[in-house]
Amino acid sequence: MADNAETAEAPVAAANPFGWSLGRIAHALARGDIVFAFGVTGLLVALILPMPTWLLDVSLAMSLTFAVMILMTAIFIEKPTEFSSFPTVLLMATLLRLALNLASTRLILAHGHEGTAGAGKVIQAFAGFVMSGNFVIGIIVFAILVIVNFVVITKGSGRIAEVAARFTLDAMPGKQMAIDAD
Repeated sequence: MADNAETAEAPVAAANPFGWSLGRIAHALARGDIVFAFGVTGLLVALILPMPTWLLDVSLAMSLTFAVMILMTAIFIEKPTEFSSFPTVLLMATLLRLALNLASTRLILAHGHEGTAGAGKVIQAFAGFVMSGNFVIGIIVFAILVIVNFVVITKGSGRIAEVAARFTLDAMPGKQMAIDAD
């Protein structure tokens, strides 16, 4: 019986010199670390290489969907421990948005002379929605977004520094008492 199994696998191995079968590939992709590695590699490629407009449109749509999924997950969890991977997911979403921002900026600068569709349909539709057809409204909305982002980033950085300092002090109880005494 064992001889039949060995002879049955021999033609498959001879036909595929790399030893990869569809089942092995599916099993490898079922593991989260492989998908994570491919995702990070894809982000790095998107940061370096230019992206065609159709791929940018699809990526922006996926990014918006991903953001809504993260928001819904964060809203509907019962306990914070149910979403313990939130910092990693948030970091990957931020890296994805950074890569897409860089790719869209590259497309706008490279193909802006072709008209509003030079950077893709999603960017064209969003720009038309935000600006409402008026350039002055677009500048005002842009200024408000810049100010809000600056305030959020500044306050967030300060809070992160406070929390990091607190964790550092909590790790050194003897030194903390000396600091509190001052």
